[in-house]
Amino acid sequence: MEETVRTRFAPSPTGFMHLGGLRTALYAYLYAKSHGGKFILRIEDTDQQRFVEGAIDVIYDSLKGSGLYYDEGPDVGGDYGPYVQSERKEIYAEYAKKLIELGGAYYCFCSKERLESLTDANGNRKYDKHCLSLTKEEVEKRIAAGEPYVIRQNIPTEGTSTYEDLIYGTISIDYSELEDNILIKSDGMPTYNFANVIDDHLMGITHVIRGTEYLSSTPKYNLMYDAFGWKRPVYIHLPPIMKDATRKLSKRYGDANFDDFLKKGYLKEAIINYVALLGWSPKENVEKMSLQDMIRLFSLDGISRSQSIFDEAKLRWLNGEYIRAMSQDEFYRAALPFLQTSAVNGKFDLKRISALLQPRVETLGEIPEKIDWLAELGDYDLSLFNNKKNKTDAETAKSLLPAIREYLLSVDDYSNDALFAGLSAKAGDLGVKSGAVFWVLRIAVTGQGVTPGGATEMVSLLGKEETVRRIDRSLELLSR
Repeated sequence: MEETVRTRFAPSPTGFMHLGGLRTALYAYLYAKSHGGKFILRIEDTDQQRFVEGAIDVIYDSLKGSGLYYDEGPDVGGDYGPYVQSERKEIYAEYAKKLIELGGAYYCFCSKERLESLTDANGNRKYDKHCLSLTKEEVEKRIAAGEPYVIRQNIPTEGTSTYEDLIYGTISIDYSELEDNILIKSDGMPTYNFANVIDDHLMGITHVIRGTEYLSSTPKYNLMYDAFGWKRPVYIHLPPIMKDATRKLSKRYGDANFDDFLKKGYLKEAIINYVALLGWSPKENVEKMSLQDMIRLFSLDGISRSQSIFDEAKLRWLNGEYIRAMSQDEFYRAALPFLQTSAVNGKFDLKRISALLQPRVETLGEIPEKIDWLAELGDYDLSLFNNKKNKTDAETAKSLLPAIREYLLSVDDYSNDALFAGLSAKAGDLGVKSGAVFWVLRIAVTGQGVTPGGATEMVSLLGKEETVRRIDRSLELLSR
């Protein structure tokens, strides 16, 4: 019977969902689902100093909001819980003692001062196995006396570790490069190096998907699997996501987390789609994909060994494609929070503005800056009336605007189509090109060189009273 694929995402609750972590979760999800398997969420909170209140909820919300629904986890349950490491302390203590009995670990009572004395001239520090030589009786005596201790892994001093990774192939590392790291800290909590092995085995994880920073640590984990007589999981290490050619994408450089991009007005679907492309090329060479498309297309063959560079311009373009594919109602619902923060809120029909903006924005965050000017017509640069194509300037505007004003006062149908037809005919009566009338009118009522829609769309949105008021304001500016 074929083994069921089980992958996991095991983030630390540090307060935000880093895009690198989101990609790891996505690939683990896609690999499991493309093989008919299970995707598990485990919270790795053993480093209590890094714990951020409310961060676990951020993880839940980010995954579910992205459509990455896990089959097992702290809030949905499962047969292999608890799924939060701080709730598994007794389990780790039990297996640490077993590993000591198997010769794979030992108690260490060294003081902070002694450890610091092991630092060489270059500032490097490596533990010297000092406590490995303690007898069982001495260890028991010191524990009974209440001496603080940690449990360290017993790494061989000679030989080489070799294992296979599905992306990077055969990996070999000399044991001499590794240190007897701490597995159980003095407070009884495990380090990642120990907890991830115990949890992955007990939770039946078949495929471990994580970043390349763990390539060199994996031999330590394999020593523990082998000592316990457990089957090693299949390893899939992912190349890093870079900010540029030399820097990894990091929170310190800004906008490296999922929530930041949502606040900037990127759509969840677009973010997930773009993150999927950071290191993976689908066989069908498509770029815009739904989550179901990704499950169907996902294959390790398409994952690159090379680092990928995060390109926000590409994300903006892809986000724009998603915006264009939305219905007007879908876009309005997504855009509404951004429309409500703009200066036009309460002054104009937001749904009409939304319809004008949909073909003209790539992110929802652009909305306020694109429409705030609509709230009030202030002073503006009269050189905006200069247009070579339409042969207009400020003097042209001064002569055309009174007739345009008179016409707009005389009509009641302010729909875009009616205004466009009527003003086109009016241009003929005035003996000028319609482009000249529309250009002068648009500048006069908006004071902007670029607007989300043409002159008649702006006039239709503003309405008769406000349009006439703004034309009067522009005629005042032109007569100064």
